[in-house]
Amino acid sequence: MNARRTTLLLALIALAALYTYWFLHDKHWLATQLVFTAPPLLLAIGLRLGWRRAPFWSGVLALFWFSHGVMSAWTHRETALLAWVEIVLALLVVALASLPGLRARFGKRKS
Repeated sequence: MNARRTTLLLALIALAALYTYWFLHDKHWLATQLVFTAPPLLLAIGLRLGWRRAPFWSGVLALFWFSHGVMSAWTHRETALLAWVEIVLALLVVALASLPGLRARFGKRKS
């Protein structure tokens, strides 16, 4: 596993840990774990097992995580720090998932 995939794996695990902590005492605990914690955890497992589409789906779902973070940071001052961590992790996931495509598109062309 290369450095990019390892960093993506760690970012997904960090997102799952963040959501576990964030919603630990929520009255709808099971729902929050299924909606927020399970997807990055399952994608991390898929990435570790070599599922080729895991980076793509990580990038797609990171757009939702980013939106949730922005909305939470804007509306809930008491959880703004957690929301900012979510925003940074989501942006990291998008960047890592998009890097191969960006390199292919904007990299040097072989002649």
